Amino acid sequence: MGDPEGIGLDITLASWHARRQHTLPAFAVYGDAEALQDRARALALDIPIVRIGSLQEAVRLFPDALPVRQLRPRGSGGVDEAIVAAIETATGAVLTGEALALVTNPIAKRSVRAIPLEYPGHTAFLGLLASRFYQGRPFHPTMMLVADELKVVPATVHIPLTAVAGALTKALVMETIRTTAAALALDFGIRNPRIAVAGLNPHAGEGGLIGSEETNVIAPAIAELAAAGITVTGPHSADTLFHAEARSTYDAAVAMYHDQALIPLKTLAFDRGVNVTLGLPFVRTSPDHGTAVALAGTGKARPDSFIAALHLAAKLGQRRADARASTGQ
Repeated sequence: MGDPEGIGLDITLASWHARRQHTLPAFAVYGDAEALQDRARALALDIPIVRIGSLQEAVRLFPDALPVRQLRPRGSGGVDEAIVAAIETATGAVLTGEALALVTNPIAKRSVRAIPLEYPGHTAFLGLLASRFYQGRPFHPTMMLVADELKVVPATVHIPLTAVAGALTKALVMETIRTTAAALALDFGIRNPRIAVAGLNPHAGEGGLIGSEETNVIAPAIAELAAAGITVTGPHSADTLFHAEARSTYDAAVAMYHDQALIPLKTLAFDRGVNVTLGLPFVRTSPDHGTAVALAGTGKARPDSFIAALHLAAKLGQRRADARASTGQ
């Protein structure tokens, strides 16, 4: 359900309301049925909401009602605890194979930081849950932003710009490129994926004249992976990497920091971008926007990104299911 104070409820309700128009895959909401009913009334949407005990019920009921897996009665705990409980329970459903994929609605960082747990944010929490399920096996979740026009992966994400250069290491850049290449092959079905890597500094450092990160960190990582057989090029100047002609030369771009990746994606597909988490043993997508609390209940929140996240989750989840079936795993 995401943060019930934000627009997650709005876009979920609006998407189900337009389910036939968009040929949506069946989904169930993990969260609070009362909160959904309250928001539906605020939005003047006549939506039957039904509580379910299993996802098998959801598939049967979805054409005529919005299925909700109620987690706890209202008033039994704080909002942040309810948000975390929804993430934990829904993630359990995909880890056990009960669900095909996970789509998460936006949450605020405070939701997971308000509770004394050992993870810093939503995506890291999913990696922790996967690690617990697989008896401590480490996972390294990586963000990919996806639209028809562009797939882009930031090597560093939610850290201050002043900390980016210090956070970039050869190992991090190599891990990000490897994870991207593996996901393009496994989840997107791209044989021999092509990856373009952006530099950190203007003009990709101009051979060390405008910074040394390209020479000392990024280029050596690219050279080692190219020698190992990955089709990867760079470091490219970021200001010429995202126009149409350049995008035709690669299947995904790896950027060095958050805005370097998200600005081109949101410029090209502001309402259609999807956040996909790579490096997990299950498929997770989410809308490429935040909670937008000021828009909650106003009817102004657009569900386009959530609808795109649902479609992509179903597509990638089915691809993984088919791959498991073909290998007998």
